[in-house]
Amino acid sequence: MAGLEVTGTTLKVQAVEDLKAHHPLSLLLSIAELPRSTFYDHRKRLQAPDRHHDLKEAIHRVFEDANGAYGHRRVLAVLRRQQLRVSKKTVLKLMRALGLHCRVRRRRRYNSFRGEVGQAAQNVLNRQFATKRKNTKWATDVTEFTIGSSKIYLSPILDLYDNRVISTRVGPSPSVKMVTDGLCTAINDLEPSERPLVHSDQAFQYRHALWQDTLRDAGLTQSMSRKGTCLDNAAMESFFSHLKEEWFRIREPQTLTEFHAGLSEYLTWWNSARIQKRLGYLSPDEYR
Repeated sequence: MAGLEVTGTTLKVQAVEDLKAHHPLSLLLSIAELPRSTFYDHRKRLQAPDRHHDLKEAIHRVFEDANGAYGHRRVLAVLRRQQLRVSKKTVLKLMRALGLHCRVRRRRRYNSFRGEVGQAAQNVLNRQFATKRKNTKWATDVTEFTIGSSKIYLSPILDLYDNRVISTRVGPSPSVKMVTDGLCTAINDLEPSERPLVHSDQAFQYRHALWQDTLRDAGLTQSMSRKGTCLDNAAMESFFSHLKEEWFRIREPQTLTEFHAGLSEYLTWWNSARIQKRLGYLSPDEYR
């Protein structure tokens, strides 16, 4: 709207402008309680060219390309990568004017703890998530989705070097076999010299002999969060939150076919294009 913030005065001026062809201007200004000078000043500003037109178009493209998943900070980062000189305050103001709002996260966590089954490992990772080399620290967990009347479970493995998803398994139950199959896929892609630490919570899958034997046979170190301390696995908590807010709750897949197709598309976008603050606003592919 010509770069003019929408206010009560602006709306009154628009109403008077629309009606003045049929009613005396003095009467309309009196009813609207608008001084004549204010009316003409606002009308002039409304009729002026929108100096932010091109920037608004650029913001809208970035927002749509991210499927509505970017807030103003990430939109700003993309704009600056496109060599556009703009302030954070301006981007935030224009996104509000355009009605572009990133979805607010809602926390609902799948709980896979089933009591003291098997042996728990020490918290070797100890919230030291950063690492300077790929395949030195991995994190994993299981999360739950509801599709119609069915439940479906996702088990990814995240490389903490660049937050890349290196392996995923999906199944109708959070079985030990499902998570271990995903682990084996990730292990098979390792170089002979790579021996990552593998961190999880204390869920039954990770206390099971099959999971622990697979780690031991590959020469990998197991690490577990402390009981009831989700922040010990904050990297996975963050990934699941983004996944659900940026894809699942926006697209709302209604069938398993839609779920699998959408998940595959999101994971490809996550690795190849989705910028992350921790990576200097680069995607995992760009960072690596």
